[in-house]
Amino acid sequence: MKTREGAIRYCLCMGDTYEDYPFRDKNWTLMRHIDNKRVFAWIFEKDDNIWINVKCQPGFLEYYRQIYHSVVPAFHLNKDHWNSIILDGTVPQEDIYEMIKQSYMLTKSKSEINQKKGRH
Repeated sequence: MKTREGAIRYCLCMGDTYEDYPFRDKNWTLMRHIDNKRVFAWIFEKDDNIWINVKCQPGFLEYYRQIYHSVVPAFHLNKDHWNSIILDGTVPQEDIYEMIKQSYMLTKSKSEINQKKGRH
């Protein structure tokens, strides 16, 4: 995955999501949950690459930062909870997908998680 369109397409197939452009700067694409409007991916161009900010579990923040030089503390977000993935071709696509999935799950509403598990 190297393009904004590819990142958006993947985020949309997570289910019950939509893309949003809430800022005057059209460089920023936010991927949100339909039910709670929470953002799980911030997609933007910086330094001639597409970047994706994703929320991470604390143990995975440093793990991904240590194994990939293109995963860094999040640009413009809380660095204790978010990473930026720089889509420069050095991070395997499977790991990009996994980080996006993790962010998607961490930002879901509790009611949505319980519904998926069959609880109400």
